[in-house]
Amino acid sequence: MIGSKYWAKRGMSLDSALLEEQCLSTQMWHHSKASMCCPEKVVVGHLNNLLGYLTEQLSQPCLCGTGVTCIPDWVNKGWSSKYDEKKVSKENVKNETSRTTILFALKNEVGELVKALQIFQEKRINLVHIESRKSKRRASEVEIFVDCSSTKEDFNELIRLLRANANIVSLNPLASKGTEEEEFVGVPWFPRKISELDKSSQRVLMYGSDLDADHPGFKDNEYRKRRKYFVDVAMNYKIGQPIPRVEYTEEEVETWGTVFKELTKLYPTHACQEYLKNFPLLIKHCGYREDNIPQLEDVSAFLKGRSGFVVRPVAGYLSPRDFLAGLAFRVFHCTQYVRHCSDPFYTPEPDTCHELLGHVPLLADPSFAQFSQELGLVSLAATDEDVQKLATCYFFTVEFGLCKQDGQLRAYGAGLLSSIGELKHALSDKAIVKPFEPRTTCTQECLITTFQEAYFLSESFEEAKAKMREFSKSLKRPYCVHYNPYTQSIEMLKDSTVIERVVQDIQSDLDAVCDALSKMNKHLGI
Repeated sequence: MIGSKYWAKRGMSLDSALLEEQCLSTQMWHHSKASMCCPEKVVVGHLNNLLGYLTEQLSQPCLCGTGVTCIPDWVNKGWSSKYDEKKVSKENVKNETSRTTILFALKNEVGELVKALQIFQEKRINLVHIESRKSKRRASEVEIFVDCSSTKEDFNELIRLLRANANIVSLNPLASKGTEEEEFVGVPWFPRKISELDKSSQRVLMYGSDLDADHPGFKDNEYRKRRKYFVDVAMNYKIGQPIPRVEYTEEEVETWGTVFKELTKLYPTHACQEYLKNFPLLIKHCGYREDNIPQLEDVSAFLKGRSGFVVRPVAGYLSPRDFLAGLAFRVFHCTQYVRHCSDPFYTPEPDTCHELLGHVPLLADPSFAQFSQELGLVSLAATDEDVQKLATCYFFTVEFGLCKQDGQLRAYGAGLLSSIGELKHALSDKAIVKPFEPRTTCTQECLITTFQEAYFLSESFEEAKAKMREFSKSLKRPYCVHYNPYTQSIEMLKDSTVIERVVQDIQSDLDAVCDALSKMNKHLGI
């Protein structure tokens, strides 16, 4: 659930250590006409060619004389030395610094922001990121969100001075700087361990228990109290804990049932095949039905067994960076609250109807799950500008994406599959449909309160993944990352030792594949 107006199989990041495409296309897909009489032999032949190429690349003779497996040239190809020049010398770090986000409110008057920023300058506080927005509490104020780093002493003095000039809404400590992991200047913080998602999931930008004046539930005190309950559940949750079960009210179940009933009428003719395959399983295993709202704990356990994804409760909108970071760990931030009953077919924000009916069925598909994780992995260490591009690509694929199956347009985007009106519109003759090309799609405006001006078509999830992998090569990142499913952590591929360990893991997997193919070859007489 992406904010700022946007809404385990081991995995490499999209642009990390990829094989040279020309070699792959030549060796993987080459086959003789004689093999066309046996499709199974063709597949095995392709796998054998691919395996041969990978084995050859990973088994180059040791040239260094150490006897240790050498890293192939294609792994280090393009490794830029310009980032090495930016490494921070630990000996020069006299005082340990830490990262913190601050949300404070100022009077909406000329000069107020300048005064506040002068305090940051005087106290030598390094500003990493700053945003402003209209205050949701007072019309006469503007809220300033700051991501900064400083020593503890300077930060304490900053807060003392800031309190005298502004209303501090919230403080959220992030991670320490100056550690071995933080060796590059200007690299935004991102979670290295799955437990660190507990920090980023707390940084809710919009809604939660605070609703805009145009929200359907703004004047409903009982609804606002209910939303506060869901905020408390999400804020107190820690990764790995059982997700608290919610006793939904009769009104909430009725709202869910209205949406469920109308959408399930459209799915057979509008949803993609992968969605239709998984939806009956959710009915069977997670209690998907008109008179029952599924529990996140049951849904999370189901997804874990199907694709390795899990869900965790979240209080409201997250920034694109924080939301995508969760996907890198195969963690989907999911709301538990239900839209206001006054208009069951409209919500200005993602609610549990959107999450459970739109996202979950596709997250159970392994190929789609990998696509989602790779989007998350490539966002780590990316610039703010590139994260925004990735968020837009996510929006027009995972949220509003279309595919073509059996010659017919079908929806796989969660925003479509949870919206009756827009699902009908997107597959009608009135909708503008364009091919999904990340370089152009990332410039399309994302609309929240109206139908999209255009929708983007992918022939398959595999095609979308291939295009995103190619697009990711243009992103400005100092290093690539790799997800370790055994430790549920992110490894930074920025030195030969780490890369060598990953290559050895791949080589071990290839040995198992080689043995399996050998047995298949004997069985088929190849």
